Formats: sequence, structure tokens, C-alpha cells
Amino acid sequence: MESGRTLDSAIAAADRALRAMLAPAQAARPAPAAPEACGPLTEAERRESAALMRVNHAGELAAQALYHGQAVGARAPATRALLLSAAASEADHLAWCELRLKELGSRPSLLNPLWYLGSFAVGALAALLGDRMSLGFVTETERQVEGHLDEHLARLPPADARSRAILEVMRAEEIAHGASAAAAGGQRLPAALRALMRRTARVMTGTAYWI
Repeated sequence: MESGRTLDSAIAAADRALRAMLAPAQAARPAPAAPEACGPLTEAERRESAALMRVNHAGELAAQALYHGQAVGARAPATRALLLSAAASEADHLAWCELRLKELGSRPSLLNPLWYLGSFAVGALAALLGDRMSLGFVTETERQVEGHLDEHLARLPPADARSRAILEVMRAEEIAHGASAAAAGGQRLPAALRALMRRTARVMTGTAYWI
């Protein structure tokens, strides 16, 4: 029976991974703000918005992968449900960023499979440390994402109201994910691990801005 559940979990994880990496992102909710909410952008502003949204797209893919990896190894059903609920919200964010990239005449990061697989592995390793530590990863991840989104909101061209509306909703929901994980018993991560997460995120965001 246990081996059957393990196989089912592995198949579900593989299906989620293939959908996230290869299939067009699908949102359950419409994107915040209509396309016409965006004012005219200069070519330089369009490129800056596109680069920032490419970084956000890569970050949302990585967040999905992290939570998928954690969900595979979650001990308690309630922890698994929380992780998959957060991943579903990230799927909407991913689709919104992908849509905005198309509107801006740009593309996602060419390294998305790397971001997904690496983040899934980190999530699976976090799950091995137990549910409280795994939930602590969620809280810390979302805290760092909040700071990253604050930076992007400050850098977006003022006329790009469409991208701004997307990022503002994402920010509010990321904060809620972190709060839910903390309330569910998430353990604060050691300072060295938090610093490592920040350095790793800087590598990903710096690379995805260009590639």
C-alpha cells in the first residue's frame, strides 16, 4: 500500500513538472487590470518591463517547483494541502506573468527547466527536514519574494499599470502564503540558510533578467 502511494505521488509530481515546464501556463483567475490600463511605453521602458516580468515569471516557476517538491515529502496531509494550495496560487501568478511577457513582445527565461528542477530538488530536501522546517522554507521564501517584488514595483516604468497591478496582487498573496505557513507551525530557518537562499535567488534573478 505504501509503495502504491509513493508511486502515485511520483507520477503526480512528474505530471505537475511537465505541465509547469512545457505547457502554456493556465490561470484560474483573470489577470489584474485590463491591457488598456497600460499607458504608452518607450522602447527602453518596454524592455525594462519585459526583463522584470521575465524575472518574476522565473521566480513563480521556481516557487511552484519548490512547493511541488515539498508536497511530495510532506508528512501531514494538512501540510501537503497547504503547499499545493500555495502552488495553485503561484500557477495563476505564472500565467499572468507569461501573458504580460507576450503583451510586451518578449519571452520567458530560456533557463526555466533549470530553475524548476533545481527548486524542486531544494523543496524535496526541505521536506526531508520535517514539516515544521519545510513550512519555514515557505515563510522565508515568501519574505524574500516580498522584498524582491517591492524592488520591482519601484523599478517598473510609471506608465506600466498592467504589470504593476499584477505584481501588487502577487505581493499580497505571497505575504498571505508566508503567514499561513508560519501559522501552521513553520520554524524559523537558521541565519546561514536564509543567507544562502538570498544568494541563490540573486543568481537566478540576475540571470533571468537577461537570459
